[in-house]
This record gives sequence, structure tokens and C-alpha cells, in this order.
Amino acid sequence: MEVKIGVQYAARELVVDSAQTPAEVEELVAEALASGKVLTIVDEKGRRVIVPVDKLAYVEIAETTTRSVGFTAR
Repeated sequence: MEVKIGVQYAARELVVDSAQTPAEVEELVAEALASGKVLTIVDEKGRRVIVPVDKLAYVEIAETTTRSVGFTAR
């Protein structure tokens, strides 16, 4: 699953591929916002992304899309 995190004053968004379900990520975001501290998400390789909640602009939760390579007929 792909999670895009917008950070205030950052030109680019953070993109994390996570093995967690959308419900689990939503719960992590809600808990972080309620606590007012940090949002911590673990990616598929076990790396942690930690963002201070006061710097969050948005969090987009989406299913991972596979990109086609080459020429395809649609």
C-alpha cells in the first residue's frame, strides 16, 4: 500500500510503501494527531519514517498501483 505524506515547507511529498492495511495506517495517523507528537510509519523493508504532527500537511492512503512498461492497448 502506498502512503503519501505532505510535510509543511517541503517541496516534495514523502512516499512510503507499507505492508500495513489502510485501516492500520488511518489508525496510526489518528493516534498521532490525538497525541500531538509524531507520526511513525514502517515501510516494507522495515525502515521507519517519523514526521512531527505539527508539520503534517496531509496524508494520502492509496492502494499500490502497478505501472505498465512499454506500449499497451487500453
